Amino acid sequence: MRRGLVAVLLVFIVFGVFGAFGSATFAKEAQKDGAGEKSGKESAKEAKEANGDRYENLGLFQKVLYFIEQNYVEEVKNKDLIYGAIKGMMDTLDPHSNFLPPEIFKDMKTDTSGKFGGVGIEIGLKDSILTVVTPIDDTPAYKAGLKAGDKILKINGESTKGMSLSEAVAKMRGKRGSDVVMSIWRDGLDKPKEYRVTRAEIKIQTTKSESLEPGYLYMRLTNFNEQSTDSMKHAMAEFEKKEPIRGLVFDLRNNPGGLLDQAVSVSSLFMDDGVIVSTKTRNKETDIQTAKKGMARKDFPVAVLVNGASASASEIVAGALQDHKRAVIMGQPTFGKGSVQTVIELQPEVGLKLTIARYYTPSGRSIQLKGIQPDILLDDFDQKTLDDALRKGSFIRERDLKHHMTNELSDEKEFRPDEYMLKDGDKAVDDKKKEKARDDFKPFVAKEDYQVRQALNYIKSYQIFRAAGLEAPDAGVKTATDKKRK
Repeated sequence: MRRGLVAVLLVFIVFGVFGAFGSATFAKEAQKDGAGEKSGKESAKEAKEANGDRYENLGLFQKVLYFIEQNYVEEVKNKDLIYGAIKGMMDTLDPHSNFLPPEIFKDMKTDTSGKFGGVGIEIGLKDSILTVVTPIDDTPAYKAGLKAGDKILKINGESTKGMSLSEAVAKMRGKRGSDVVMSIWRDGLDKPKEYRVTRAEIKIQTTKSESLEPGYLYMRLTNFNEQSTDSMKHAMAEFEKKEPIRGLVFDLRNNPGGLLDQAVSVSSLFMDDGVIVSTKTRNKETDIQTAKKGMARKDFPVAVLVNGASASASEIVAGALQDHKRAVIMGQPTFGKGSVQTVIELQPEVGLKLTIARYYTPSGRSIQLKGIQPDILLDDFDQKTLDDALRKGSFIRERDLKHHMTNELSDEKEFRPDEYMLKDGDKAVDDKKKEKARDDFKPFVAKEDYQVRQALNYIKSYQIFRAAGLEAPDAGVKTATDKKRK
């Protein structure tokens, strides 16, 4: 029997995920041990009561641990009990805070390098259901037909009910060439659909670019990792070997976020002065990140495309460019993740991802749950349907929109998670009997995308207005005409 518990008080912040910064502030607050700004007798009394409660509760935990180890019907490893207790503790916090045992901690360390093994999807919890935030471009999951908003009910036959994000990620990763079978619910289905995805080494091509028209560049950023800013600078430089940039459509749709320092430096490609993002901790300590000098291109207008799967670092960039009027934001409201996480190494190969602050746009807005609201709302039409309708002179209707909602009063079966959330231990899917479930894979072509075309039209009309000396919607660029008017 263990006589006591060892409390590990010294922690090391090793790297950031979805905006890991403010380590000095975190360490300073950890030393205060929650005392905050209160002082004197009141503070001392509250601290004494808090310590008393803590020791009492730790004593209760120790008793439970002892009775399980001594009396449970089967022998249980102490490590499994402790890990399980920590996991339960983390489940009382927000969905972005997680305990990271060795196998998960190792994977997390590699994620931000731009190369890792798996199926290639970003996941989150929505209404306590494991949900696809976005499939990463050109990965097995993307090619298999998984979509943002898909609800993952099972992984290899095991129910995801009660499964943490870290556990789900670990189960979807594995040996390259092996398969993972996911049971998916999506609006419009009358029953869950099984997708078999072959694992592969995921090498994220951070930036994709192409010419929309002479002088107009389309650039898509798929996530914020260590190469993001450099890859964007390279893409712009390559384009300008042929011609100067007259306008940029910057696509952040389905970008789940990543490193905060990259969000700051990407924003600095378009603005060289002012606040990018600020954070505030529980104890009101603030940290302000400002634009980096000497990187900004301010000689062409920018239209930024976002949608409901644009999250975290994507929202930081969109919010900064919107508040500073450097770009027009177009598309749909973003995901709405306004919190900051840091990753702490508790002991070798064991970590903790913890939400430590809320972040705010330069104007002081919190986007938690609200997301970034676009300056111009754009529906996501299927371009082929739109072109056919224009030729026929007919109208686009709700049913023509991508991912349209079903009518809950129609004969279509309504989604009821409890019907599909089976208990752990259900028989796994027989690989030999199940066919691969995959939608028709269609490579993305920017010129054929409705929202991209609308963004291009906006930039062109902006420049027409400016050239004529007329007022135009602010796209955050000063032209030769503006300089003359001054």
